[in-house]
Amino acid sequence: MHNLSSVSPKTGILIVNLGTPDEPSRSAVYRYLKEFLLDPRVIDINAISRNLLVRAIIAPFRSGPSSKSYKELWTDKGSPLKYYGQQLVAQLSTLLGDQYRVELAMRYQSPSIAGAIERMMADKVGKIVVFPLFPQYASASTGSVHEEVMRLLSRQQIIPDVRMISSYGTWEPMIRLFAENARRNYDLNDYDHILFSYHGLPERQLRKADAFGHCLQKADCCQTLTTTNQFCYSAQCYATTRALAAELGLKSERYTVCFQSRLGRDPWRQPYTVRVLEDLAKNKGVKRILVFCPAFTADCLETIIEIKEEYRTDFIKWGGEQLDLVESLNDQPEWAAALAEMLKNA
Repeated sequence: MHNLSSVSPKTGILIVNLGTPDEPSRSAVYRYLKEFLLDPRVIDINAISRNLLVRAIIAPFRSGPSSKSYKELWTDKGSPLKYYGQQLVAQLSTLLGDQYRVELAMRYQSPSIAGAIERMMADKVGKIVVFPLFPQYASASTGSVHEEVMRLLSRQQIIPDVRMISSYGTWEPMIRLFAENARRNYDLNDYDHILFSYHGLPERQLRKADAFGHCLQKADCCQTLTTTNQFCYSAQCYATTRALAAELGLKSERYTVCFQSRLGRDPWRQPYTVRVLEDLAKNKGVKRILVFCPAFTADCLETIIEIKEEYRTDFIKWGGEQLDLVESLNDQPEWAAALAEMLKNA
């Protein structure tokens, strides 16, 4: 009989980020927005309304202004999100060695998840580890990645072992590296206040992910992470913040948790970052702000343009003097090394 224990197939590592247009042109941004926003986990309304909203209103009207922002973001290496992902995957491939096949994919646009899975299957991997570059779980991000991977693998006659990483918002190596980035480049004592700004979510999506009648029932329901709300995006954001504050030795009065990038008229998770900045500048006399964005492991439109340029401009207009952004983990060798160890254990 064949001895299966002697077979040592490769392990596929699928590193996934949200996505980016292929180029900063209006047509490319339109394609990206259309694919992104037509995902029912992103805009979670009925299919007819979602298609009308995205195809007739959002994508046509937002693609122009968004393409201007992407042109500002673009570098000679292309989209920072994709470039950092490519560099990270190259480092992981070297660190993990020949027994691993490491692929980068974007949930929307290219490189695609479908292409990555096809290449791993052609390389005869025996199992696949899916690692979304989103530390905190949300249905619209990690959930969508997992669903797409399952959809694509369900078409295969052979489905290998699959391990999906759901969240790692308090993972010690990540927390330590974010803190080191701050300490290396900034003196925290120079700032009047510190913001931990996370990507926002509609409140209805938080409630839909709650199977226990816990979500938004009390003002402090997200302050403690329990088995009841362990997959709550907001509760995980607060848990990440507590871990970072402890690592940095910050007292609670020195920082605020807030949420950015809302879309539409429905209420999103609050407080909104832009409103917090306005209040701090106009009403609290705060002049110097340092911002962490721990929902993003790679700098992108939401950090480089939204925080570092747009929100900084607003803050100074309202009376502030300085707003600095702590660099994300990007393609730092220490980040790649920490990930390699985690993925070996997975």
